[in-house]
Amino acid sequence: MRLHVFPHSNNAIEVLATAYQCELPVELVFVDLLKGAQTTAAFTALNPNRRMPVLEDDGFVLWESNAIAQYLAAQRPASGLWPTEPRRQADVARWQFWQAAHWGPTCAVFTFERVVKRFAGLGPADETAVARAAPDFCAYATVLNAQLVGRRWVTGDTLTLADFALAAWLVYAEPAGLPLDDHPEITAWYARLLGLPAWRKALPAA
Repeated sequence: MRLHVFPHSNNAIEVLATAYQCELPVELVFVDLLKGAQTTAAFTALNPNRRMPVLEDDGFVLWESNAIAQYLAAQRPASGLWPTEPRRQADVARWQFWQAAHWGPTCAVFTFERVVKRFAGLGPADETAVARAAPDFCAYATVLNAQLVGRRWVTGDTLTLADFALAAWLVYAEPAGLPLDDHPEITAWYARLLGLPAWRKALPAA
């Protein structure tokens, strides 16, 4: 299997953590977003959306990070990352969809303005955009914080894809200035993830 990734990307971190937790042999292909590698004809043939990550597996091409994570985890059912029991699987999927629709896009405003722009030389942060996103972030963080009360992981006592999908957006929490002070359950949960070798391996080099 080949994973086309830009290692600093939140979505790339999600799929890399999944592959490493499942101990899957994957070949990593670097997609240099800063040099426009995602716009080449070769990459566009893999993903017409011109986004990564992309998975190739023996002629099968898959894009969208949550779909890739599900596919990878399905290769290792014993990992527990992608449950087979319908209700537990639906619960994990629920949080993946929530990440894609709400959590990820809101965290992305902070990350893009305060981290990506500086990293890519795109000029100063637009703090007006951050201010607009702040109420949504606090609302969603309140939801996640409440979900984690009394739970080790997002859906219970077992680590799942839901944890990787949501935590990927906290990798740059400090430089992005995500307002987490009032959400101690989130902070404690992310600290538990940092204790996982697979998660640490997925994080980009400083």
